Amino acid sequence: MTNLKADAAVSSNVVWHLQSISAAQRSEANGHKSAVLWYTGLSGSGKSTVANAVDQKLFERGCHTYVLDGDNVRHGLNGDLTFSDKDRVENIRRIGEVSKLFVDSGLLVSTAFISPFASDRKMVRDQLPADKFVEVFIDTPIEICEQRDPKGLYKKARNGEIKNFTGIDSAYDIPESPEVHLKTANKSIEACADEVVAKLVELGLID
Repeated sequence: MTNLKADAAVSSNVVWHLQSISAAQRSEANGHKSAVLWYTGLSGSGKSTVANAVDQKLFERGCHTYVLDGDNVRHGLNGDLTFSDKDRVENIRRIGEVSKLFVDSGLLVSTAFISPFASDRKMVRDQLPADKFVEVFIDTPIEICEQRDPKGLYKKARNGEIKNFTGIDSAYDIPESPEVHLKTANKSIEACADEVVAKLVELGLID
């Protein structure tokens, strides 16, 4: 298990308890390596849709997986957080920690979060071994995201009903070198999912 960064918050009077079964043993038993598939992109870009399509394909291949979805996590674990820049950072910090636990358990875990700040995505990447973080940039023009607007959020943001909305009045840092760069405006969900799976094979995470 990767230890926390030296400057990360750690409760007092605690020590790291070593597990009897290692992450390598769990991955060997599962028949594939573990990693985080970190999907990032604007609201309405298709992060959750692509993540679940990939998850279905991995499941059909016998892989052990799980999807952490932004909205679902805010129903519980991160339900106390707002969408201010400060709380967005904390949102990703918590997800990064949870993702590390999933990786340690031997799973391929997908996270579907806007995660707008490059520094936060780097923070999670740096806490994992180099081959355990796969950034998937769901690159969809904001015009198309607004046309889709499945939750009606862009309309509310344009009307001033929602503040700190990514792409409108809050910044989104475009990934500079993601492992996978998907332009969903020009590809089907099936094609996008196939591209992610192909990259996982190329990286040696799955056969």
